[in-house]
Amino acid sequence: MIASNLQAQKHLITVADDFGLSPLVNEAVEVAARDGILTSASLMVAAPAAADAVRRAQALGGKLRVGLHLVVVEGPACLDAGAIPKLVNAAGAFPSDQVAMGFRYAFSPAARRQLAAEIRAQFKAFAATGLPLDHANAHKHMHLHPEVGRLMLTIGREFGLRAVRVPAEPKTRGQARRFGDSVLYAWTGLLRRQAKRAGMLTNDYTFGLAASGHMTPALVQMLVDRLPDGLTELYFHPATGQDEIQRRHMPTYEHTAELEALLQTRVPSNVRLAAYSDLI
Repeated sequence: MIASNLQAQKHLITVADDFGLSPLVNEAVEVAARDGILTSASLMVAAPAAADAVRRAQALGGKLRVGLHLVVVEGPACLDAGAIPKLVNAAGAFPSDQVAMGFRYAFSPAARRQLAAEIRAQFKAFAATGLPLDHANAHKHMHLHPEVGRLMLTIGREFGLRAVRVPAEPKTRGQARRFGDSVLYAWTGLLRRQAKRAGMLTNDYTFGLAASGHMTPALVQMLVDRLPDGLTELYFHPATGQDEIQRRHMPTYEHTAELEALLQTRVPSNVRLAAYSDLI
């Protein structure tokens, strides 16, 4: 099934990214899944608190669906640095420069071979958790890169991948749309076509890009009340506080406000709240 088959109804998927980044993130995901509207989380398998995230997800049973948050920029790799020297530093971390990494993935055959090995390692690490694979996406939306997207889809299918986020955010009422936003929206069509050829379920719309880190209760309620027909994903970065990792990489994010949004939002009766695997 692809998203076009769901156009006649309103379906909402809620996803927390960066699951496993820190205990504060994991705690928020657990609370929001247990007491709020969070249906899903995307796991960073090599992140410092990944094992804690897996334990919490297992304890929640089927109440929280978990997918892979593929990390190929700004984060730790699964493989040792010596196995992927074109991709990571001596500490085994991907650099934060998305443009530089994008050029490397596009023009270096050696980097692409190492990228394929790392993507396979991350899917393998997810499989080792024993959690069903609900979906996949990528940190900083790097799966919009044609090579990253292609490898994620091709390798993911071997591990049972059936659904992928397409970060296509439409203009909302009263929102000023920058030229770069329009270019990004158009560019998402490539990933959608790749996913369709691979037989993957994709969302029609995504909200959380323009307001990344600022998905506050009032904004989220407005988005849910005005949800378009079809399959919409709202993604979040909730946490119960801010630790050193978050201060370094996301100093302006309103993590606790995003948690409150997941706890306070009321879903209208004409909207089906679901996870990707519920719709396949």
